[in-house]
Amino acid sequence: MSGEMLEQHRQLWQEKPVLRAIYEDYYRRMVSHCVPGTTLEIGGGSGNLKAHRDDVISTDIVQTPWLDAAADAQSLPFRDAAFSNILAVDVLHHIECPVKFFTEAERVLAAGGRIVLLEPGISTISGLFYRFFHPEPVDMTVNPFEDIVPNPDRRPFDANQAIPTLLFIKRREEFEAAFSGLRVLHVNWLSLFAYPLSGGFRRWSLIPVSVVDKILQLEERISMAVGRVLAFRLLIVLGKVN
Repeated sequence: MSGEMLEQHRQLWQEKPVLRAIYEDYYRRMVSHCVPGTTLEIGGGSGNLKAHRDDVISTDIVQTPWLDAAADAQSLPFRDAAFSNILAVDVLHHIECPVKFFTEAERVLAAGGRIVLLEPGISTISGLFYRFFHPEPVDMTVNPFEDIVPNPDRRPFDANQAIPTLLFIKRREEFEAAFSGLRVLHVNWLSLFAYPLSGGFRRWSLIPVSVVDKILQLEERISMAVGRVLAFRLLIVLGKVN
């Protein structure tokens, strides 16, 4: 079933130009925070990052023909300090035990490397949307630092969209204390209008691709002021301490 979902997302990516335009902006932002060297992509999904950065090893929890390897983010099959960057789009909130992921990410990341994550952000407005109009749950009561026992019945795409906001907005100081080898460099609210109006990975869209650039430019100008109220996304950048 997981492979079928990735195939559906890949097909929709090819058929929906408004989706590509928005995600190309996401990739551009993420790549701008990278340092030189080999990049590991976690949760590669449709396999689109390779068009934006050379020397990428793309992985996902399930094997697909267009990705380089299958890998569990909580137990990465790579040697220590193997990568200069780790990038992931909409992955962290699917990981059963985030502590295990960050422990593994710190291990395989070289000194001075970067972890760049794009995730759902629970703002005033997006919280309402995610809770009532999105199939993935939002549970702000969980402890994201808990080293839980794996659930054998858990599906790979089960999720809690609150996890990134809990780790990097609500409980950021706890994260920094728990992972002293990682420094939080940036946590930015973004994606105010274009993403929700596009329908994401659904077949409908309320906007044409021709207006995406203008909407993104508007978002860039006002996101600092209104992001905590309106934003749907968090861009999180971590650096490994030398």
